[in-house]
Amino acid sequence: MLARRFLWIIAILILLVIGAAVIYRLFGDALLRAAEVPAGSFAAGPVSAPPNYRQLSGWLAQPRLNSVARWTPPGIKAAPEPRAVVFFVPGSAYFGNDRWTMPLADAATDARAAAFLKAQASVFNGVAEIWAPRYRAASFGATLTASADAQAALDFAYADVLRAFDVFVTQLPTGAPVVLAAHGQGSRQLLRLLKDRVAATPLQQRVAAVYVIGWPVSVQADLPATGFPACTSPAQTGCVFGYLSFADPAEPRAVQMVFDASPSLTGAPHRGTAILCTNPLGLGSGARPAQRNLGSLVPDTQTLVAHGVGAQCSQNGMLAIGSAPARFGQYVMPGGNFSLYDYHLFWANLRADVATRVAAMPAR
Repeated sequence: MLARRFLWIIAILILLVIGAAVIYRLFGDALLRAAEVPAGSFAAGPVSAPPNYRQLSGWLAQPRLNSVARWTPPGIKAAPEPRAVVFFVPGSAYFGNDRWTMPLADAATDARAAAFLKAQASVFNGVAEIWAPRYRAASFGATLTASADAQAALDFAYADVLRAFDVFVTQLPTGAPVVLAAHGQGSRQLLRLLKDRVAATPLQQRVAAVYVIGWPVSVQADLPATGFPACTSPAQTGCVFGYLSFADPAEPRAVQMVFDASPSLTGAPHRGTAILCTNPLGLGSGARPAQRNLGSLVPDTQTLVAHGVGAQCSQNGMLAIGSAPARFGQYVMPGGNFSLYDYHLFWANLRADVATRVAAMPAR
């Protein structure tokens, strides 16, 4: 009798787990939006005081700060005398739903922002000094919707990014190649910055590459306004490199929904346009096997593991990475969305890519 009851309990638990998995698969995007998108209006929400970018306190990373952006995994070293300079725009590190704008004096948010910056911006320290502004980013939930409040929060954040970039430009070493890079929401802000501050200016000729990773970029409706073409060869300079990572079974409908409803840089609709996908394991549309992966940065051990993740640009513009890799679980979103690990998954290949493009820049 006890044995039969035990078997019934096990069977019920299995059904509950299967049911939960099915619900998450079918309704995960809606559940995520319900949990993350703030309910109140942007205008009525709290905001932190504006950062002062003429002081060190306005930056997460810059040459006079000993920041986590200078970190490297075992066996890798940062350049002692970097040739280039990077302006890196981080994504949001605030996952609360009580406000539309990331607070700048919150311990948990600051720790998360440092962890993201450590894994992402460190890609560039083999060839460049890194500047990364502390800014009042829109909350993570604002990137899950195309509402007027979300757009207002993104516009508010963009004003900070512009102020930071204007200060950064005044500090550029004469003739140094410039790399512009970002992730997630930061990539959306960087795209606007390209249009407003870089395109058709003398600075454009100094840009080795632009990395707009973790945000969908329209080849037809966004790229023309930036002044830069897509990267199509390894040593090409002055080009845009971007992708979003999805594991099988990929369901990018939530990303596509926000992309379709969001304004483009040219004013043309996003809907029906191609999304930029640059394969970090080798340019082109074909599949690239895991053997080409020089090293993924494993989050829990902070070490590089080579040959673990392959990649292929799919027809919908997403970067397909195959089966979900182990030990990358904390920030995986519904639908197999691994975009919060975009830099982690291809850390060593991205580092090699930027080194090649900077080396190809003419001496000034």
